Amino acid sequence: MVDSHRPAWLETAVFYEIYPQTFYDSNGDGIGDIPGIIERLDYVRRLGCDALWINPCFDSPFKDAGYDVRDYCKVASRYGTNDDLVRLFDEAHARGMYVLLDLVPGHTSEEHPWFRESQKQQRNEYSDRYIWTDNAFEGYSMPFIGGESERNATYILNFFKCQPALNYGFASRDRDWQSATDSDAARATRQAMVDVMRFWLERGCDGFRVDMANSLVKNDGDDKPETIRAWQEMLGAVKKDYPESAFVSEWGTPEQALPAGFDMDFYLDWRWNGVPNGYNLLARNVDGPLNVEDDKSYFSAHGGGSVRPFLDQYLPQYLKTRGEGFFCFITCNHDTPRMAPRLTDRERRVGYGMLLTMPGVPFIYYGDEIGMRYRDIPTVEGGYARTGSRTPMQWSAGRNAGFSDADAKALYLPVDPAPDAPNVDDQMRDSGSMLHWVHDLLELRSEHEALRAGADLTVLKAPEDSSLFVYLRSSRDGAERLAVVVNPGLNAQSFELPDDVHEPVEVLLHTGNVRTDSHTVRIAGQGFAVMRV
Repeated sequence: MVDSHRPAWLETAVFYEIYPQTFYDSNGDGIGDIPGIIERLDYVRRLGCDALWINPCFDSPFKDAGYDVRDYCKVASRYGTNDDLVRLFDEAHARGMYVLLDLVPGHTSEEHPWFRESQKQQRNEYSDRYIWTDNAFEGYSMPFIGGESERNATYILNFFKCQPALNYGFASRDRDWQSATDSDAARATRQAMVDVMRFWLERGCDGFRVDMANSLVKNDGDDKPETIRAWQEMLGAVKKDYPESAFVSEWGTPEQALPAGFDMDFYLDWRWNGVPNGYNLLARNVDGPLNVEDDKSYFSAHGGGSVRPFLDQYLPQYLKTRGEGFFCFITCNHDTPRMAPRLTDRERRVGYGMLLTMPGVPFIYYGDEIGMRYRDIPTVEGGYARTGSRTPMQWSAGRNAGFSDADAKALYLPVDPAPDAPNVDDQMRDSGSMLHWVHDLLELRSEHEALRAGADLTVLKAPEDSSLFVYLRSSRDGAERLAVVVNPGLNAQSFELPDDVHEPVEVLLHTGNVRTDSHTVRIAGQGFAVMRV
């Protein structure tokens, strides 16, 4: 089982997600790299982020942008070397920062040496490292015929065609070729993943974001009991030796992920067949990433309406897992369409205000702090519709937006060509910019215990007939209380503060036009405020 200890540093942490291909190119080859991340650490720290999540930087054929790992223990040459990554750990730690790497435990590339051995007809150590049927013409769960291996069998996929599933066993077996979760093969796979985590933790890594964390054990039902047990074993082994390491899961179900041993779980951007989950209800309640007119998200001034549908999804999950770990909000990520340009600058300011003051550890996607835009561009490395959120960071108005000195044709992805494309340099000089707004939000968060990851949340106002949302964040000892007021709609809203609020009410941060009179607060349309009460 996993020790209940969680790293204390998560209480005040703010993460900054970096897509390494497009963050900063230090050597002029058109692709971002680890030395480039090191060069920009001071920028991230000044913004107010003290932790990094770096998308996969391991050796890969890059058919899925690095989520098809060829060697878990080797940095891809496009990014640098293992020594460069260790130097990144050291440089981050010198600045009081932490670094999580991206672990892909459910599958590898089909070019991974384990898989090459597993493909062979003659039995060997890796024959059962992956899930194979007993016949080249028997697929499983999807139509797929073998023919690329010596074995008279078909391997099971975990996601892309290039990603054979690692073998953690089957919770419920309906074929002779399926192994149990306590089989030698499943145990060997779990140990192999523990070894990978230890390899990087020994070199200074502070933990991992875990890709598709709920995908390990097959036929595991909706409740995932065997996948939970697998993680309890693996994380228990790792945390015994590295108790301050941190783990965040791509799971989206905290009542499963946190008991499995993860310290954090994401509120992911999931939308299946037009049905929105909680994040969608807040930030992207529309099928098309650029479809402004039909967007019914809460942050949209024209279509959002009440926050109540979001709370109906969020609050049961928050209350059920409070104290067990953190259910975390993201501004966006590499799989999610950026809010800009679909949402206006004003709408995003209100949205980021809420996301960065809710419980949990916040995650900011690179470039969101300056309002980088989603763009409809051709797919690269399996990005498909996600590619438009992965474009180069815009540092300046200069060559290639300051991302790279390479010829524009050599860039991994094209930079935003618009004359008004936002960039860091311009926004640094503009005290009213989005960059300064995000900085001010993070500074406020760092200064107040009531905005810590584990501080309590109490909903004060969430009417079904308006866009008003008022919530109380309280420090665990009750000494500090902050009221957060969110009004993304176009109309001004008024409300009464609780009777136990003592005057005067102090407004700490706001977007403008908020007034307090005795216990009555009035906030303008598309407004946000944080008040000491």
